[in-house]
Amino acid sequence: MAARTRGHGQGGHDSPGGQDDGGAGRGEQRRGHGELESEVMAALWSAGAPMAAADVQSALADPIAYNTVQTVLTRLLAKGLVNRDLRGRSHVYRPVHARSELAAEQMHQVLTQGEDRVAVLQQFVGQLSESESETLRQMMWPPRGTAGDTT
Repeated sequence: MAARTRGHGQGGHDSPGGQDDGGAGRGEQRRGHGELESEVMAALWSAGAPMAAADVQSALADPIAYNTVQTVLTRLLAKGLVNRDLRGRSHVYRPVHARSELAAEQMHQVLTQGEDRVAVLQQFVGQLSESESETLRQMMWPPRGTAGDTT
């Protein structure tokens, strides 16, 4: 009898027939680290209003178990990325920050982790499209005569 290499407690999940599905559950492919959290956050941002876990579950493109959605929401709450309020007998969740605020914070964290901030900035700016570069130029050096100009 062959020993099982993956099972409960080792990342795999047994299907009802006793077969190991590789940890993905019901045959779906396993997501990358943080991918499901990103999908849940995208659903919350798109809704524009607080959502119950069941609503988040329905908004996701791929079918996800309710308990999995609830676990992800609990983790996002612990990380300070969502707020939770009681509405009736269930909890509703909403993002703490706008998508753009969170992206900017993540970019800043990456920048401060680099040993050579100038090199990181050069690489980032070098990957911008022409229109993104123009937007950045206008933000850094607004045309004279605008509301923020003090000269």
